[in-house]
Amino acid sequence: MNQIIDSLQQFWQFTGFANCQWQNLVMILIGIAFITVAIVKDWEPLLLVPIGFGMIIGNIPMFPGLNIGIYEDGSVMNILYQGVKQGWYPPLIFLGIGAMTDFSALISQPRLMVIGAAAQLGIFGAYLLALSLGFAPNEAGAIGIIGGADGPTAIFLSSKLAPDLMGAIAVSAYSYMALVPVIQRPIMLALTSRKERLIEMPKPRQVSQKEKIIFPIAGFIITAFIVPSGLPLLGMLFFGNLLKESGVTRRLAETARGPMVDVVTTLIGVTVGASTQADKFLTGKSILIFGLGLLSFVIATFSGVVFVKFLNLFLKEGHKINPLIGNAGVSAVPDAARVSEVAGREANPRNHLLMQAMAPNVAGVIGSAVAAGILLGFLG
Repeated sequence: MNQIIDSLQQFWQFTGFANCQWQNLVMILIGIAFITVAIVKDWEPLLLVPIGFGMIIGNIPMFPGLNIGIYEDGSVMNILYQGVKQGWYPPLIFLGIGAMTDFSALISQPRLMVIGAAAQLGIFGAYLLALSLGFAPNEAGAIGIIGGADGPTAIFLSSKLAPDLMGAIAVSAYSYMALVPVIQRPIMLALTSRKERLIEMPKPRQVSQKEKIIFPIAGFIITAFIVPSGLPLLGMLFFGNLLKESGVTRRLAETARGPMVDVVTTLIGVTVGASTQADKFLTGKSILIFGLGLLSFVIATFSGVVFVKFLNLFLKEGHKINPLIGNAGVSAVPDAARVSEVAGREANPRNHLLMQAMAPNVAGVIGSAVAAGILLGFLG
Protein backbone atom coordinates (compact mmCIF):
# COMPACT_ATOMS: atom_id res chain seq x y z
CA MET A 1 0.00 0.00 0.00
CA ASN A 2 2.83 2.39 0.91
CA GLN A 3 4.47 1.65 -2.41
CA ILE A 4 1.31 2.59 -4.28
CA ILE A 5 1.04 5.85 -2.34
CA ASP A 6 4.73 6.64 -2.99
CA SER A 7 4.22 5.96 -6.70
CA LEU A 8 1.19 8.24 -6.82
CA GLN A 9 3.09 10.97 -4.97
CA GLN A 10 5.98 10.63 -7.42
CA PHE A 11 3.55 10.76 -10.34
CA TRP A 12 1.94 13.90 -8.87
CA GLN A 13 5.32 15.63 -8.66
CA PHE A 14 5.77 15.22 -12.41
CA THR A 15 2.34 16.66 -13.33
CA GLY A 16 1.74 20.21 -14.43
CA PHE A 17 -0.67 20.69 -11.53
CA ALA A 18 2.08 20.18 -8.96
CA ASN A 19 4.49 22.55 -10.72
CA CYS A 20 2.00 25.22 -11.73
CA GLN A 21 2.44 28.86 -10.72
CA TRP A 22 0.01 31.70 -11.29
CA GLN A 23 2.35 33.24 -13.86
CA ASN A 24 1.98 30.13 -16.05
CA LEU A 25 -1.80 30.51 -15.99
CA VAL A 26 -1.54 34.19 -16.94
CA MET A 27 0.59 33.38 -19.99
CA ILE A 28 -1.72 30.52 -21.00
CA LEU A 29 -4.68 32.91 -20.85
CA ILE A 30 -2.76 35.43 -22.99
CA GLY A 31 -2.08 32.66 -25.51
CA ILE A 32 -5.79 31.79 -25.60
CA ALA A 33 -6.58 35.50 -26.08
CA PHE A 34 -4.21 35.64 -29.10
CA ILE A 35 -5.92 32.62 -30.67
CA THR A 36 -9.39 34.04 -29.96
CA VAL A 37 -8.60 37.43 -31.51
CA ALA A 38 -7.05 35.76 -34.56
CA ILE A 39 -10.12 33.57 -35.15
CA VAL A 40 -12.92 35.95 -34.15
CA LYS A 41 -11.46 39.19 -35.57
CA ASP A 42 -9.40 37.57 -38.35
CA TRP A 43 -6.37 39.67 -37.30
CA GLU A 44 -3.23 38.08 -38.79
CA PRO A 45 -4.38 34.50 -37.99
CA LEU A 46 -1.36 32.97 -39.74
CA LEU A 47 0.81 34.68 -37.11
CA LEU A 48 -1.32 34.97 -33.99
CA VAL A 49 -2.65 31.38 -33.94
CA PRO A 50 0.87 29.81 -33.96
CA ILE A 51 2.18 32.40 -31.47
CA GLY A 52 -0.82 31.94 -29.18
CA PHE A 53 -0.56 28.15 -29.20
CA GLY A 54 3.20 28.44 -28.73
CA MET A 55 2.56 30.50 -25.59
CA ILE A 56 0.43 27.67 -24.25
CA ILE A 57 3.14 25.10 -25.10
CA GLY A 58 5.87 27.16 -23.46
CA ASN A 59 3.92 27.68 -20.24
CA ILE A 60 2.76 24.17 -19.47
CA PRO A 61 4.33 23.65 -16.01
CA MET A 62 6.87 20.84 -15.97
CA PHE A 63 9.23 19.11 -13.59
CA PRO A 64 12.77 20.45 -14.18
CA GLY A 65 15.27 18.22 -15.94
CA LEU A 66 12.89 16.43 -18.33
CA ASN A 67 14.80 17.94 -21.29
CA ILE A 68 11.68 18.98 -23.17
CA GLY A 69 11.56 22.75 -22.52
CA ILE A 70 12.51 25.27 -25.18
CA TYR A 71 15.46 26.54 -23.12
CA GLU A 72 16.85 23.06 -22.39
CA ASP A 73 19.75 22.23 -24.72
CA GLY A 74 19.09 19.29 -27.00
CA SER A 75 15.30 19.20 -26.58
CA VAL A 76 13.14 19.13 -29.70
CA MET A 77 11.70 22.57 -28.99
CA ASN A 78 15.18 23.96 -28.35
CA ILE A 79 16.41 22.62 -31.69
CA LEU A 80 13.46 24.22 -33.52
CA TYR A 81 14.09 27.45 -31.60
CA GLN A 82 17.63 27.68 -32.99
CA GLY A 83 16.14 28.98 -36.24
CA VAL A 84 14.95 31.99 -34.28
CA LYS A 85 17.87 32.27 -31.87
CA GLN A 86 20.52 32.02 -34.59
CA GLY A 87 18.55 34.13 -37.09
CA TRP A 88 18.01 31.41 -39.71
CA TYR A 89 14.25 31.81 -40.18
CA PRO A 90 13.97 35.57 -40.97
CA PRO A 91 16.03 35.46 -44.21
CA LEU A 92 13.89 32.54 -45.40
CA ILE A 93 10.77 34.59 -44.65
CA PHE A 94 12.27 37.47 -46.65
CA LEU A 95 12.90 35.08 -49.55
CA GLY A 96 9.19 34.26 -49.55
CA ILE A 97 8.21 37.93 -49.19
CA GLY A 98 10.36 38.81 -52.19
CA ALA A 99 8.78 36.03 -54.24
CA MET A 100 5.26 37.29 -53.52
CA THR A 101 5.91 41.06 -53.76
CA ASP A 102 5.20 43.13 -56.85
CA PHE A 103 7.51 46.17 -56.88
CA SER A 104 5.76 47.68 -59.93
CA ALA A 105 4.08 50.43 -57.90
CA LEU A 106 7.44 51.53 -56.51
CA ILE A 107 9.26 51.29 -59.84
CA SER A 108 6.60 53.42 -61.56
CA GLN A 109 6.54 56.04 -58.76
CA PRO A 110 10.05 56.21 -57.31
CA ARG A 111 9.31 59.54 -55.58
CA LEU A 112 7.05 57.64 -53.14
CA MET A 113 10.07 55.71 -51.87
CA VAL A 114 10.92 58.65 -49.58
CA ILE A 115 7.67 58.05 -47.67
CA GLY A 116 8.92 54.59 -46.74
CA ALA A 117 12.17 56.17 -45.60
CA ALA A 118 10.33 58.78 -43.50
CA ALA A 119 8.33 56.11 -41.68
CA GLN A 120 11.58 54.55 -40.42
CA LEU A 121 11.82 57.49 -38.01
CA GLY A 122 9.65 55.33 -35.77
CA ILE A 123 12.57 52.94 -35.40
CA PHE A 124 15.09 55.58 -34.43
CA GLY A 125 12.58 57.46 -32.27
CA ALA A 126 11.91 54.32 -30.24
CA TYR A 127 15.66 53.70 -30.05
CA LEU A 128 16.20 57.09 -28.41
CA LEU A 129 13.25 56.56 -26.06
CA ALA A 130 14.58 53.15 -25.00
CA LEU A 131 17.98 54.68 -24.29
CA SER A 132 16.37 57.37 -22.13
CA LEU A 133 14.60 54.66 -20.11
CA GLY A 134 17.86 52.95 -19.25
CA PHE A 135 18.10 50.18 -21.84
CA ALA A 136 21.58 49.38 -23.11
CA PRO A 137 22.32 50.63 -26.66
CA ASN A 138 22.11 47.15 -28.17
CA GLU A 139 18.79 46.48 -26.40
CA ALA A 140 17.43 49.87 -27.49
CA GLY A 141 18.33 49.12 -31.11
CA ALA A 142 16.53 45.77 -31.02
CA ILE A 143 13.46 47.37 -29.42
CA GLY A 144 13.38 50.24 -31.92
CA ILE A 145 13.02 47.93 -34.91
CA ILE A 146 9.47 47.14 -33.75
CA GLY A 147 8.52 50.49 -35.30
CA GLY A 148 9.13 49.05 -38.74
CA ALA A 149 6.17 46.68 -38.23
CA ASP A 150 8.31 43.83 -39.52
CA GLY A 151 8.31 40.70 -37.39
CA PRO A 152 11.09 38.77 -39.20
CA THR A 153 13.40 41.81 -39.10
CA ALA A 154 12.68 42.27 -35.39
CA ILE A 155 13.59 38.63 -34.75
CA PHE A 156 16.74 38.85 -36.87
CA LEU A 157 18.02 42.00 -35.17
CA SER A 158 17.12 40.97 -31.62
CA SER A 159 18.83 37.60 -32.15
CA LYS A 160 22.04 39.52 -32.83
CA LEU A 161 21.72 42.42 -30.39
CA ALA A 162 19.49 41.34 -27.49
CA PRO A 163 18.69 37.60 -27.50
CA ASP A 164 17.39 37.76 -23.91
CA LEU A 165 14.65 40.17 -25.01
CA MET A 166 13.77 38.36 -28.22
CA GLY A 167 10.50 36.85 -26.97
CA ALA A 168 9.05 40.18 -25.83
CA ILE A 169 10.31 42.02 -28.94
CA ALA A 170 8.99 39.41 -31.39
CA VAL A 171 5.57 39.09 -29.73
CA SER A 172 5.29 42.89 -29.57
CA ALA A 173 6.21 43.28 -33.26
CA TYR A 174 3.76 40.64 -34.45
CA SER A 175 1.00 41.91 -32.15
CA TYR A 176 1.22 45.43 -33.55
CA MET A 177 1.37 44.08 -37.09
CA ALA A 178 -2.00 42.46 -36.41
CA LEU A 179 -3.33 45.73 -34.98
CA VAL A 180 -2.35 47.90 -37.98
CA PRO A 181 -5.95 48.98 -38.80
CA VAL A 182 -6.75 49.69 -35.15
CA ILE A 183 -3.64 51.78 -34.44
CA GLN A 184 -3.09 53.60 -37.72
CA ARG A 185 -6.54 54.71 -38.83
CA PRO A 186 -7.28 57.15 -35.96
CA ILE A 187 -3.84 58.74 -36.36
CA MET A 188 -4.32 59.17 -40.11
CA LEU A 189 -7.74 60.78 -39.72
CA ALA A 190 -6.56 63.07 -36.92
CA LEU A 191 -3.64 64.38 -39.00
CA THR A 192 -5.48 64.99 -42.28
CA SER A 193 -8.23 67.36 -43.34
CA ARG A 194 -11.17 66.30 -45.47
CA LYS A 195 -9.71 68.25 -48.39
CA GLU A 196 -6.46 66.30 -48.12
CA ARG A 197 -8.28 62.97 -47.90
CA LEU A 198 -10.11 63.80 -51.15
CA ILE A 199 -6.88 64.17 -53.17
CA GLU A 200 -6.97 61.83 -56.17
CA MET A 201 -3.72 60.48 -57.53
CA PRO A 202 -3.12 59.28 -61.11
CA LYS A 203 -2.86 55.58 -61.75
CA PRO A 204 0.72 54.23 -61.80
CA ARG A 205 2.20 53.71 -65.25
CA GLN A 206 2.67 50.24 -66.68
CA VAL A 207 6.06 48.78 -65.83
CA SER A 208 7.90 46.62 -68.37
CA GLN A 209 9.16 43.13 -67.62
CA LYS A 210 12.71 44.33 -68.24
CA GLU A 211 12.36 46.94 -65.49
CA LYS A 212 10.99 44.32 -63.10
CA ILE A 213 14.02 42.08 -63.72
CA ILE A 214 16.58 44.88 -63.41
CA PHE A 215 15.08 46.28 -60.18
CA PRO A 216 15.96 43.45 -57.76
CA ILE A 217 19.50 43.19 -59.11
CA ALA A 218 20.17 46.94 -59.03
CA GLY A 219 18.25 47.37 -55.77
CA PHE A 220 20.29 44.71 -54.00
CA ILE A 221 23.65 46.00 -55.20
CA ILE A 222 22.87 49.58 -54.17
CA THR A 223 21.41 48.76 -50.74
CA ALA A 224 24.02 46.10 -49.93
CA PHE A 225 26.86 48.47 -50.76
CA ILE A 226 25.29 51.09 -48.49
CA VAL A 227 24.53 48.68 -45.62
CA PRO A 228 26.52 45.41 -46.00
CA SER A 229 25.35 44.27 -42.55
CA GLY A 230 21.80 43.97 -43.91
CA LEU A 231 22.90 41.47 -46.56
CA PRO A 232 21.08 38.36 -45.20
CA LEU A 233 17.69 40.08 -45.32
CA LEU A 234 18.22 42.29 -48.37
CA GLY A 235 19.87 39.52 -50.38
CA MET A 236 17.05 37.05 -49.81
CA LEU A 237 14.34 39.70 -50.38
CA PHE A 238 15.68 40.77 -53.77
CA PHE A 239 16.64 37.21 -54.75
CA GLY A 240 13.08 36.06 -54.07
CA ASN A 241 11.76 38.90 -56.21
CA LEU A 242 14.12 37.98 -59.05
CA LEU A 243 12.80 34.39 -58.91
CA LYS A 244 9.30 35.82 -59.35
CA GLU A 245 10.04 38.30 -62.10
CA SER A 246 12.59 36.43 -64.22
CA GLY A 247 9.89 34.24 -65.72
CA VAL A 248 12.16 31.18 -65.89
CA THR A 249 12.20 30.13 -62.21
CA ARG A 250 8.48 29.88 -61.58
CA ARG A 251 8.75 26.61 -59.61
CA LEU A 252 11.32 28.09 -57.25
CA ALA A 253 9.23 31.24 -56.78
CA GLU A 254 6.07 29.25 -56.08
CA THR A 255 7.92 27.09 -53.53
CA ALA A 256 9.45 30.15 -51.84
CA ARG A 257 6.17 32.07 -51.51
CA GLY A 258 4.05 28.99 -50.79
CA PRO A 259 5.06 25.86 -48.87
CA MET A 260 8.42 27.18 -47.65
CA VAL A 261 7.20 30.48 -46.23
CA ASP A 262 4.19 28.71 -44.64
CA VAL A 263 6.42 26.18 -42.87
CA VAL A 264 8.90 28.79 -41.65
CA THR A 265 6.12 31.16 -40.52
CA THR A 266 4.56 28.32 -38.51
CA LEU A 267 7.89 27.43 -36.89
CA ILE A 268 8.64 31.06 -36.06
CA GLY A 269 5.21 31.57 -34.53
CA VAL A 270 5.22 28.44 -32.39
CA THR A 271 8.80 28.78 -31.15
CA VAL A 272 8.56 32.52 -30.48
CA GLY A 273 5.35 31.87 -28.55
CA ALA A 274 6.94 29.02 -26.63
CA SER A 275 9.91 31.23 -25.71
CA THR A 276 7.59 33.44 -23.63
CA GLN A 277 7.90 31.30 -20.52
CA ALA A 278 6.41 33.12 -17.57
CA ASP A 279 9.67 33.36 -15.60
CA LYS A 280 11.40 35.02 -18.57
CA PHE A 281 8.52 37.00 -20.07
CA LEU A 282 6.51 38.48 -17.20
CA THR A 283 9.02 41.15 -16.28
CA GLY A 284 9.09 44.94 -16.07
CA LYS A 285 11.27 45.04 -19.18
CA SER A 286 8.64 43.19 -21.20
CA ILE A 287 5.97 45.71 -20.24
CA LEU A 288 8.28 48.59 -21.21
CA ILE A 289 9.05 46.89 -24.53
CA PHE A 290 5.34 46.61 -25.36
CA GLY A 291 4.86 50.28 -24.52
CA LEU A 292 7.87 51.36 -26.57
CA GLY A 293 6.72 49.15 -29.43
CA LEU A 294 3.38 50.94 -29.52
CA LEU A 295 5.07 54.35 -29.38
CA SER A 296 7.44 53.42 -32.21
CA PHE A 297 4.47 52.34 -34.33
CA VAL A 298 2.67 55.60 -33.60
CA ILE A 299 5.80 57.64 -34.42
CA ALA A 300 6.25 55.76 -37.72
CA THR A 301 2.64 56.41 -38.77
CA PHE A 302 2.82 60.05 -37.67
CA SER A 303 6.12 60.60 -39.51
CA GLY A 304 4.84 59.12 -42.76
CA VAL A 305 1.63 61.15 -42.86
CA VAL A 306 3.25 64.43 -41.77
CA PHE A 307 6.09 63.95 -44.27
CA VAL A 308 3.58 63.68 -47.14
CA LYS A 309 1.87 66.86 -45.94
CA PHE A 310 5.27 68.56 -45.93
CA LEU A 311 6.04 67.36 -49.47
CA ASN A 312 2.70 68.71 -50.69
CA LEU A 313 3.81 72.23 -49.75
CA PHE A 314 6.24 72.07 -52.68
CA LEU A 315 4.08 70.17 -55.18
CA LYS A 316 1.78 71.77 -57.74
CA GLU A 317 -1.94 71.03 -57.95
CA GLY A 318 -2.53 67.81 -59.80
CA HIS A 319 0.77 66.40 -58.55
CA LYS A 320 0.02 66.37 -54.83
CA ILE A 321 0.14 63.14 -52.82
CA ASN A 322 -2.78 61.99 -50.71
CA PRO A 323 -1.43 62.02 -47.11
CA LEU A 324 -3.47 58.91 -46.32
CA ILE A 325 -0.78 56.80 -48.00
CA GLY A 326 1.81 58.12 -45.52
CA ASN A 327 0.88 55.38 -43.06
CA ALA A 328 1.95 52.73 -45.59
CA GLY A 329 5.64 53.50 -45.10
CA VAL A 330 5.78 50.80 -42.43
CA SER A 331 6.65 47.27 -43.44
CA ALA A 332 3.26 45.61 -42.81
CA VAL A 333 2.54 44.50 -46.39
CA PRO A 334 -0.19 44.75 -47.63
CA ASP A 335 -2.21 45.54 -44.48
CA ALA A 336 -0.98 49.13 -44.16
CA ALA A 337 -1.79 49.79 -47.83
CA ARG A 338 -5.29 48.40 -47.30
CA VAL A 339 -5.82 50.85 -44.43
CA SER A 340 -4.93 53.68 -46.85
CA GLU A 341 -7.38 52.30 -49.41
CA VAL A 342 -10.24 51.96 -46.93
CA ALA A 343 -9.73 55.45 -45.46
CA GLY A 344 -9.53 56.94 -48.95
CA ARG A 345 -12.71 55.18 -50.11
CA GLU A 346 -14.58 56.44 -47.05
CA ALA A 347 -13.74 60.04 -47.98
CA ASN A 348 -14.28 59.54 -51.72
CA PRO A 349 -15.81 56.26 -52.99
CA ARG A 350 -14.11 56.81 -56.39
CA ASN A 351 -10.68 57.21 -54.85
CA HIS A 352 -8.59 54.04 -55.03
CA LEU A 353 -5.28 54.46 -53.20
CA LEU A 354 -4.21 50.82 -52.92
CA MET A 355 -1.68 50.82 -55.77
CA GLN A 356 -0.25 54.20 -54.76
CA ALA A 357 0.02 53.05 -51.13
CA MET A 358 1.81 49.85 -52.17
CA ALA A 359 4.80 51.93 -53.33
CA PRO A 360 5.75 53.24 -49.85
CA ASN A 361 4.59 49.94 -48.36
CA VAL A 362 7.14 47.83 -50.25
CA ALA A 363 9.68 50.62 -49.78
CA GLY A 364 9.06 50.15 -46.07
CA VAL A 365 10.08 46.49 -46.33
CA ILE A 366 13.38 47.53 -47.88
CA GLY A 367 13.69 50.43 -45.43
CA SER A 368 13.24 48.26 -42.33
CA ALA A 369 15.93 45.86 -43.56
CA VAL A 370 18.27 48.79 -44.24
CA ALA A 371 17.52 50.26 -40.81
CA ALA A 372 18.25 46.89 -39.21
CA GLY A 373 21.54 46.76 -41.09
CA ILE A 374 22.46 50.25 -39.87
CA LEU A 375 21.68 49.38 -36.25
CA LEU A 376 23.55 46.09 -36.52
CA GLY A 377 26.54 47.82 -38.06
CA PHE A 378 26.74 50.39 -35.24
CA LEU A 379 25.70 48.23 -32.29
CA GLY A 380 26.60 44.68 -33.24
